[in-house]
Formats: sequence, structure tokens, C-alpha cells
Amino acid sequence: MKKIFALVLSSVLALSVFAGCAKTEEPAETPAETPVETPAEEPGEEEPAEEAGAIVKLGLGIKTSIGRSKDLTDGAATGEVDSVIVAAGFDKDGKIVSITIDTAQDKVGFDGEMKLTSDTAVEGKSKLELGDAYGMKGASGIKKEWNEQIEAFGAWMIGKTVEEVKALELVDEVTTNEELTSSVTIKISGYISALEEAYANAIEVEGAEKVGLGVVTSIARSKSMEGETMAVAEVNTTVVATALKADETIAGTFIDVAQTKVEFDKDGKVTSDKTADVKSKLELGDAYGMKGASGIKKEWFEQAKALAEYTVGKKVADVTGMELAENVPTAEELTSSVTIKVDGYLAALEKAGKNAR
Repeated sequence: MKKIFALVLSSVLALSVFAGCAKTEEPAETPAETPVETPAEEPGEEEPAEEAGAIVKLGLGIKTSIGRSKDLTDGAATGEVDSVIVAAGFDKDGKIVSITIDTAQDKVGFDGEMKLTSDTAVEGKSKLELGDAYGMKGASGIKKEWNEQIEAFGAWMIGKTVEEVKALELVDEVTTNEELTSSVTIKISGYISALEEAYANAIEVEGAEKVGLGVVTSIARSKSMEGETMAVAEVNTTVVATALKADETIAGTFIDVAQTKVEFDKDGKVTSDKTADVKSKLELGDAYGMKGASGIKKEWFEQAKALAEYTVGKKVADVTGMELAENVPTAEELTSSVTIKVDGYLAALEKAGKNAR
């Protein structure tokens, strides 16, 4: 009996020791869980995501050239206008959060008598809109279409500043950066210049989460040679960049137009300076010369700015659905500040809203 009692007592003591050991291990597990819950580490984990998504500025840049226009040769002449366009959203540190790059490449053809051969009623399509129809893939060493290459270049820019993009090493305007050589073989210097302009022109916006670009192009104002009136290729490229909030309301808008003319003489030679820096309407400012003919004595850029500011806080559909009389706004908020025809700007805004990202 004493032996049995001793055995039981020994078992109880052994269990007590093991129990004591189990309790001493609990504090060792608690610290391992504590850091996950402590507030000290939470800001460090959330801050990068907040910075990456905070668009505080909206920019638009346009670079236009007529350098590829051709004199009359073998019974044909061409007025060509190339507008490189960048719409971008930047964070507080100047890093690129959202970017869309596009090019409106429009040609106006003439025959041997300098009569128009292009259909002036057809709206032009930008390179992004053309997609595979642009036809670069077959001639590309990497077998990638223009839109694929420009998308890859834009994706590479995300999270970088304009200065970091400008620091890219180029050979004949093509990047030699190892991160891009397998996806981008097109010349990119013009896109970098347009990005630089977009950042320089950027306006402040609040609560924006994405940016869209819309382009509408027309050659309708081009003219054949008639008597003493010389032929002219005129390309109007209307561009809208808009920043949208999470609820799809507009946080900010840019409106601009590259109104570009290529003039010819009686022999079909280009008389416009093909090396000139072609300025958009916004860049021309007072030099555009509308104020004198304006019933409200406001220049084009002033009216375009007033329309852009009117869009803020509204949804795209609310703006594009505004009442017009002969394409001029009738809303009381705009009658004293906007008397220009706005149908083209509204069409470009609609595209920008659909393309926002």
C-alpha cells in the first residue's frame, strides 16, 4: 500500500512539474504574435500603398511636328502632322502614378493639281485607337505593335520621376536600357519631351485615382488649290486629359487643341517651316488672337480653362450631356465665360473618361 501511495505521489509530482513547464513556455509564444498587432508597425506597412495611389497633379503635354510633309513629286503631295501626346498623374514626390502616351499621325493628300485626295469628312484615329491596324508588328525586330511597345514604355515609367525617365540612355532615340530592349525599340525622345511638358504644366487635383486621355482629330478645314488660293492641309487635334475620383466624378481637366497648318505654293512645295516648334492653342495664349473677335472679350485659352474648371465635381456624362445651341453651351454658369463651340471638346472628354486608368 505504501508503495502504491508512493507511486501515485510520484505521478502527481511529475504532472505538476510538466504543468509548470507548459506555463513557462506561454510567454515565449506571446512576443512572437505581439509585433503583428502593435500599432508601431502598421504605418510602415500601409504607407507605400498610400503614396503609390495618391495622384495630386494632372498634366498634359503635346509636341507637334510637320517635318514629314512632302512636296509635290510624281503627282502627289502630302501634308503630315504628328502630335505626340502624354497625359499623366503625379504623386506628391513627382513620381508617375498614371500615364497614357499616344500619337495622332494624320496625313492630308493632294494630287498633281494640288486638289485634295483625302476624305476630309473622316475622323482620324490615333495610334492607340488603330491598335494592330497601325501595322508596325511585321516590320518590328521584336514583333510588337506600336501600341504594345508604348504600353510597355508607360508601364516602366510608373513609380519613376520625370528626371529618372529623362536619364534613360538613348542611341538614335532608341533606349538601350536592359529592362526595355526586349519590349521597346521605337524612338522615344518625343514621348519623353511630351512627358516633361506634361509635368511642367501640371495642375493640382484632389482625390484623383485615375487619369484618362481623349483625342479627336479632323482634317475638315483642309483646302485644295483654287486659282490664286494655295492648297493647305489643316489638322485640328483636340486633346482632353481628365482625372477621375473613385466615384467617377472629375477631379481636374485639361483641354487643348493642336491646330496645325501645312501650306503649299503653286508648284506644290511646302512653304511652312518644317523645323518650326508648332505651338498648341494653350501654348499660344494671347497670341492665338481670339479676344478681339470674342463677344465676351476672352481669349481661347481663357474660355477653355473656364470649361475645364466647370467639369470639376461633375461626372463625365453630366458634362457631355450639357445643353448646346449651335454647339455653344447654354448653361448660365458658362454663358459669360464660354462662347466657343465645344462639341469637339465634349467628344474628347467622353473618350478620356472611358480610357481612364
